Amino acid sequence: MSASTKRAAIRNIAIIAHVDHGKTTLVDALLKQSGTFREGELVPTCVLDSNDLERERGITILSKNTAVDYDNTRINIVDTPGHADFGGEVERVLGMVDGCLLIVDANEGPMPQTRFVLKKALEKGLRPIVFVNKIDRPRADPEIAVSKVLDLFIELGADDDQCDFTYLFGSGLGGFAKPDMKTDSENMVPLFEAILRHVPPPVGDPEKPLQLQVTTLDYSDFLGRIIIGKIHNGSIKNGQIA
Repeated sequence: MSASTKRAAIRNIAIIAHVDHGKTTLVDALLKQSGTFREGELVPTCVLDSNDLERERGITILSKNTAVDYDNTRINIVDTPGHADFGGEVERVLGMVDGCLLIVDANEGPMPQTRFVLKKALEKGLRPIVFVNKIDRPRADPEIAVSKVLDLFIELGADDDQCDFTYLFGSGLGGFAKPDMKTDSENMVPLFEAILRHVPPPVGDPEKPLQLQVTTLDYSDFLGRIIIGKIHNGSIKNGQIA
């Protein structure tokens, strides 16, 4: 994730939530609607849950990163684990981003892991965008969910700017987002626009020596060893050998 000031058209954002509140499904919708996949391409559900255990259990265990392009802006997205057992993964990736998207179930509202990931995000000075998910489900109460989220922000010691959070309603499975319950929407455009407006671009100096914060190590049978992290200063080119 480049920190170059010359590339202001970049946003780095983490998606955080309690387990099963719809993080990975929402990422699926963003990937599909951004044109990341070719027309007619067979796309599996829960694209980022690539680990066999993740697909078997239906949860995210390891943080994953992907990117979508919207309105000439590259949006780097990190999908984080939603289970308390993998809290270390959440803490590491929050250091890579400049904003976060907090997903809350419209029926359940904030849950224990919501508290954990939100506390870590607030401590790092991030201003979350709140997405109230699954509003098309029976017994959903989106407005009450927003009220409970605000109570949680206050309880966790959020400052005035953080408490004045942007929120949207929608459904990752249905593939839509909207700024209020009275508005009709058939796509994720309102969420894309909110990310561009409320998540600041990364900062840094591309002329300085390379400063790379490594957060995740991986391995591919095709590529070999892989490191994932954030460039705070300097730059890297394709094919460059360190």
